[in-house]
Amino acid sequence: MTNEIKYNRNLFSFFCLLFACTEALALYTQTYLIAIIPFIVLACYTAWQYRSAAFLILLFSISFSIEYQFSSSLGTDIPDEPLMLLVSFIFLAYWLYQPSVLSKKMWQHPILLLLLLCIGWSVIATLFSSHTLISFKYLLAKSWYIGAFLMAPFILFKNEKNIRRATASLTVGIVAAAFIALARHYPYQFRFAYINDALQPFFRNHVNYAALLVCAAPLLLGCFQLSKTKKQKSLICIGFVIVFAALFFSYSRGAWLALLFGVISYGLIKKKLLFAAYITAILIVLASVFWLRQNDHYLKFSNDFKTTIFHKNFSEHLIATYKLKDVSTAERFYRWVAGARMIKDNAAVGFGPGTFYYHYKSYGLPAFKTWVSDNEDHSTVHNYFLLTAIEQGIPGLIFLLLLFGCLLYYAQYLYHRTNILFYKTTSLITGILVVMILTLNLLSDLIETDKIGSIFFLSMAVLMATDINTQKQPTSDFSPHM
Repeated sequence: MTNEIKYNRNLFSFFCLLFACTEALALYTQTYLIAIIPFIVLACYTAWQYRSAAFLILLFSISFSIEYQFSSSLGTDIPDEPLMLLVSFIFLAYWLYQPSVLSKKMWQHPILLLLLLCIGWSVIATLFSSHTLISFKYLLAKSWYIGAFLMAPFILFKNEKNIRRATASLTVGIVAAAFIALARHYPYQFRFAYINDALQPFFRNHVNYAALLVCAAPLLLGCFQLSKTKKQKSLICIGFVIVFAALFFSYSRGAWLALLFGVISYGLIKKKLLFAAYITAILIVLASVFWLRQNDHYLKFSNDFKTTIFHKNFSEHLIATYKLKDVSTAERFYRWVAGARMIKDNAAVGFGPGTFYYHYKSYGLPAFKTWVSDNEDHSTVHNYFLLTAIEQGIPGLIFLLLLFGCLLYYAQYLYHRTNILFYKTTSLITGILVVMILTLNLLSDLIETDKIGSIFFLSMAVLMATDINTQKQPTSDFSPHM
């Protein structure tokens, strides 16, 4: 006990001395950023002592993070991105301190190897980038996403308790954000025209908001299946009501489509057809692209600049979408055509990660141009797979498709391999999540965002942990060979 008291006194003295020195230096040099150093050191020490808690706080913060611009070229998400850096640093230090926490099975896992292949190709694309600094920033951001949402959880996800806690923290955050959004949308009578106003400052727009909401549905389903008491089930049902109400009033067609495909994937996993459906979908897309290129069939989808407008009434918005007169749909066509033309010019390594905006306008066709084509918010092509082909070349797209295929294969394989209810459920729910994320990214590019990118990497960690944690457990007769 005496040694512990002595240790605490020394630690307290150290922080007092550090605070006094840094504050004095900040005043002397008038460089006031120096003053935050002791608080950073204290945060690192606390996170080191309570690593699991730091990770759970990060997961909860995802739903409430806001975009903050330090300058026109430098922005971040607060507080989750600083927390990502902190968690990545702490768990990297912990791994260096105790290398055995990451097993050889983890390093040799096909999911991780494919992810490293994707990252490796991103590095090559960055070396040939038209804007090297922008592409380097992309790689830098990717590193702490991987550290916080893949490496850290894999260390923690060696037992069921930590997976349950992580799921609860993430889900409670999403449900709480949905409840707040509904409460703020209520004075506007839940009208479509005011949805984005109700979401500020936590969500850029209703698309990002709905994308996170739809991911909560399978998480709540998993919690419900694994809950043991009526009280837990009742609370989860309340969560379902909040999330589905919020999802309905989000007015996001992409999220509704993702929910539909999530329901379909539930049945496909149970019937061992998910991976086969993925391969079939790729073949259909390739055939469609080939048809669109033949005799310039894609020109039939050009819009009328004067009649393509934004509708404040959602019914009119849906009708306009069907008739291809909705501005967001028409603008997607404009960028997709420009993006497809870009690929031909640099199919090997692409233009470089993060560089789409700086090139696409010169490749756009006037027949597809809309009144929002000025793109003042610097958004991208609205299809993550097409974006990858543009910025990282065809090899980058192939590696990404292989990674998604591997995730879907393992979700299906693990669901049928294990007889343990908990891990059977995690495999099923993760598979549904991956399908939803895939669907969302056919109409957007959300993997690089904190809201969806975090769940994407967490899905990898859960599947890898499920595979390794159940390898010595009783299994069914499902064969891994398809």
